[in-house]
Amino acid sequence: MQIPTSGLTEAQIQQTFDAYQAHDLKWRTGRVFAYTYDPGEEAERVAKQAYLRFLGENGLDPTVFPSLLQLENDVVSMIANHLGNEAAGGTVVGSFTSGGTESIILASKAAREAWREKVGQPHGRPEMVLPITAHAAFHKAAHYLGFDKVLVDVDHETWRAIPAKVAEAIGPKTALIVGSSPGYAHGVIDPIAELAQLAVDEDVWLHVDACVGGFLLPYYRELGKDVPPFDFSLPGVRSLSVDLHKYGYAPKGASIVLYRNKDWRRYQHFACSQWTGYTVINPTVQSTKTGGPIAGAWAILNFLGKDGYLDFCRKMIEGMDHLVATIEDIDGFELCAQPDFSLLAATSTSFSIFHVIDLMKQRGWYIQPQLSYGPSPHNVHFSLHAGNAVKVPAMCEDLRACVEIARGMPIPDFREQVAGLLAGAAEAGGFTDEMFGELLAFAGIDGVSLPEAMADINAMLDALPRDLPEQMLISFINDLYVPR
Repeated sequence: MQIPTSGLTEAQIQQTFDAYQAHDLKWRTGRVFAYTYDPGEEAERVAKQAYLRFLGENGLDPTVFPSLLQLENDVVSMIANHLGNEAAGGTVVGSFTSGGTESIILASKAAREAWREKVGQPHGRPEMVLPITAHAAFHKAAHYLGFDKVLVDVDHETWRAIPAKVAEAIGPKTALIVGSSPGYAHGVIDPIAELAQLAVDEDVWLHVDACVGGFLLPYYRELGKDVPPFDFSLPGVRSLSVDLHKYGYAPKGASIVLYRNKDWRRYQHFACSQWTGYTVINPTVQSTKTGGPIAGAWAILNFLGKDGYLDFCRKMIEGMDHLVATIEDIDGFELCAQPDFSLLAATSTSFSIFHVIDLMKQRGWYIQPQLSYGPSPHNVHFSLHAGNAVKVPAMCEDLRACVEIARGMPIPDFREQVAGLLAGAAEAGGFTDEMFGELLAFAGIDGVSLPEAMADINAMLDALPRDLPEQMLISFINDLYVPR
């Protein structure tokens, strides 16, 4: 594609966008149970207007655009006070980031620098202790920041972290331990209070990953749900991440990383005056950044208010109760865990959940597959929010019907083909590009195009040792993002 000699008209641009979006998920329909969070037309409009108003402002230098500094301080203050600032003595501070991954990377950097200073190793390679349910963003942070990962098992019935196993994994190189509130995969809350006491006893940094739903947990508690303490009311919590573009319903690009005090936060910052240009000081990973997301987050928090979020929570709780009851009533369909929040995973050995996902897609519903890992079986994942919770009864009717159809379909099994290729790879000294091509062909992948039915692809990926899907998907994505 070339830059046009003469510019397109506004109508031509919009027509092109319409064509490009033709196959996107129609998330405003309430039939998508992953990736998006819909606050409704009015709230979305308010947030978008705020986003666009500050789209051109640059958050690089707060002295140039003090409005963005004010907006950030307002939002961070609201979230800090929402998550235990008063109990912590009013010292909690934070930063606005582009998403949960950036928040987690920054908290990991802060923990790394604090550990290096503590042990007197300015370039030492630290460890992070991760329950196997911790989000992949921590693996990414370890990859970027030079951590060694120490993975620990969790309870196989509740899928919560086991503090005793975390304690066993702590050593002189431990710079960070992690708890989730809630964890994405199974929707459960780790025993944060016990992990926090462990952090105090061992003098290690505890980060609480509350990205996916922690913002709403205080409201769940107010509505009578049993929500254990997970925030800065626990002295052992040094940092916490919480996304606003998920269950805060802000436009994408909105997350907060909080620290118990400014002394801990200073480790995340970067400054440089050792070059010929302007002095650089970055609180977060990004330098230049639009003011749109922070304005959108400020707007949605103030527009919805506590009453609005409580109303959303009521809808989500009602929808989740209905979904749980439906799954428990379907023979052979099993919850992976009793969820603490509006995230649910369910599995089956009686039929292929990958077929169920495809069949639901044919009926206009999008639900998410999750591959097996260790003791966690492959499963179907549902994310409920205010926009789709009201559609749960209709979705459950189709879910029952799709399960019955799936019972009559063969369960995809690629173990024999995978075993043969693994044996060939062992003889060849590793996987070749041709072998990866064979795997893709087994699952029906032709180049960068994917079939409508994904059951075979998911089953094949699920049959592989966990490092091989990573390599395959990197190759696939590397081919996908190529200028045409």
